[in-house]
Amino acid sequence: MDTVALQSRRIVSGMRPTGQLHLGHYHGVLKNWIKLQHEFDCFFFVADWHALTTHYDDSSVIEGSVWDMVIDWIAAGIEPSAVSLFLQSKVPEHAELHLLLSMITPLSWLERVPTYKDQQEKLKEKDLSTYGFLGYPLLQSADILIYRAGQVPVGEDQVVHVELTREVARRFNHIYGREKDFEEKAEAAIKKMGKKNAKLYNQLRKAYQEQGDADALDTARALLKEQQNLTLGDTERLFGFLEGGGKVILPEPKALLTTAAKMPGLDGQKMSKSYGNTIALREPESTLADKIKKMPTDTNRVRRTDPGNPDLCPVWQLHEIYASEDQKQWVQTGCRSAGIGCLDCKGPLIDAVAAELKPIREHAANLSEHPEEVRRIIEDGNEAAREVARDTLNEVRSAMGLAYK
Repeated sequence: MDTVALQSRRIVSGMRPTGQLHLGHYHGVLKNWIKLQHEFDCFFFVADWHALTTHYDDSSVIEGSVWDMVIDWIAAGIEPSAVSLFLQSKVPEHAELHLLLSMITPLSWLERVPTYKDQQEKLKEKDLSTYGFLGYPLLQSADILIYRAGQVPVGEDQVVHVELTREVARRFNHIYGREKDFEEKAEAAIKKMGKKNAKLYNQLRKAYQEQGDADALDTARALLKEQQNLTLGDTERLFGFLEGGGKVILPEPKALLTTAAKMPGLDGQKMSKSYGNTIALREPESTLADKIKKMPTDTNRVRRTDPGNPDLCPVWQLHEIYASEDQKQWVQTGCRSAGIGCLDCKGPLIDAVAAELKPIREHAANLSEHPEEVRRIIEDGNEAAREVARDTLNEVRSAMGLAYK
C-alpha cells in the first residue's frame, strides 16, 4: 500500500463537541458523512482539544457534550463497523505531530488564516489572545496529516484550512524528504519495476518535469499504483522523484467540496444554539410541533384573508428542504392567494420533520440506556486510529532524526 495513492481513499473529518446536535448539524455534516462512510476509508473524530481553544475557561461541559454528540452521530446513521470513531485527545500522536510541525511553520501562515481574526471579532467576550487559538489551524493540519488522508470533506469556507495543510506538508517534505542518497535509491527502485515500466516511468517523468505535462504526471502516478514489487519506501521515493522533490512523507490532502443544505433556523437565520432557533435531533414530538407552530411568518400577512409571499417567510425555507414539488406548489399557490392559512402551511412541515427525527430519537434513547456500548465503540476507534497514527509518526520522527536507536 503506497502512502500517496491509496491514502486518496482515506478521509478524515472532525467535529467540536457541542452537546446534543440539531438539524443544522444533520443536514450540514452528518448526512454527508453517512454517504461517505460507504465510499471511503473514514476516520471521524470528536475534536475535544479544539473545544479548548474557545472554552478553556469552562472545560467542565466538554465531557458530557462528547458523549451526547457521539450518541447523535450513531443514532443519525454513522455505522461504527464502517468507520473509525474516536476522540482526538485519546490519540496523543495528534499533539506530537502538531508540536513537530510547529517547528517549521511560519507564524505569518497562521496569522493570515481568515477565521483567526473573524472568530476573535465574533467572540469578543472571550479572551482568544492565546497560543492555542493562534495555533488551532495547525492542529487541524496535524489531525489530517497524522492519517495521511487523501481528501478532507469541507465546505467552501474551510478550503483555506486544507490549503494551509497542503503548504505545511509540502514544506515538511521539502525539508526532510531529501535523503542523503535519495536519487540512488530512487534509481534502484525504478529498476524494480521491470524494463518496460521503468522506461515508461522515465518518459513520463521527463514529460512532466521538462514540459509541465500534467497528463503525464497523472499517468505516472497511476503506473506507480499498479506496481506490486515496490516497498512502501520505494513508492514514496518515486512519487517524490517524479515531481522533482524528495521522498513524500506527508502526502498533500485535497479538499473534497461537499454540498450541504443550508439549514435555516426557526427564525430564518442560520440554525445555531447561540441564536436559540434550533430543532434538536432528539426533539420530542410535542415541543417540535409547538416550535414550528410559533415560527414567524410573512409580516405583511396580518389576517387569514391577506395574501402572503413565501419568499419572505422562514417557514418556506424549511419547506424547500422537506416538501415535495407538489407540496411546494401547494404552499406557493395557497399562500399567495390566501387559500391556506399559516397554520395550514405548517402542518405538513411538522409531519415531515417528525418523520425524519422519530427513528433518530428512538435510536438515541436506546444508546443512552447503554453507555458502556458507546464507550466500547469509541475505545475500538481510538485504537484503530492510534495504529495508523503511530506509523505516520514513526516515519516523521525518522525523517527528522528523532528515531533514536
